[in-house]
Amino acid sequence: MNLYANDLLAQPIGLLLAMLVGLGFGFWLERAGFGSSRKLTAIFYLHDFAVLKVMFAAMATAAVGLQLLGGLGYVDLDALYVPESILWPQLVGGLLFGVGFVAGGWCPGTAAVGVASGKLDAVLFLIGAGAGSLAFAPLQTSFADFLHAGTCSVGSLPAQLGVSGPVGAAALLVVALVAFVGATKVERWMQRRSQA
Repeated sequence: MNLYANDLLAQPIGLLLAMLVGLGFGFWLERAGFGSSRKLTAIFYLHDFAVLKVMFAAMATAAVGLQLLGGLGYVDLDALYVPESILWPQLVGGLLFGVGFVAGGWCPGTAAVGVASGKLDAVLFLIGAGAGSLAFAPLQTSFADFLHAGTCSVGSLPAQLGVSGPVGAAALLVVALVAFVGATKVERWMQRRSQA
């Protein structure tokens, strides 16, 4: 069922489903330990790759699941929204996001989980993120040219690479599995080093 196409997001049932999905997502983030900034930043020190494993697992599950549901006719893959890629602002934004992640120990979603868990540093992080967004808003027109620099055609990565969706999903699954194995080996190597 496509909530957006059927105009259900504006209806109470759509808002209820969105709230339930959000609560469930936050609950499982907390259960996975992502309500701790130390757990989140451990990836940058090569101690704990839980963030990489969870994110790759989520992407691979979504990609393979969507292809299966699309193949069975339950999901219209052409109706899915694919955001436009704008190379330079997304690269700079990703760099700033990464620096903020390392310095603050949170990303916005996990900070919300941290707030729900009573973490003061998560509250301060969200205040800082909000203040930064508000400070940038009036300056946005000054960066208008840069914000459109490197605009690419809209399309999924498999479409950009000229491969089918199932092939793209299978490739992502392979990359995720290789990343899991590699991350586990690095974690074990770091544990041996710390015990030596």
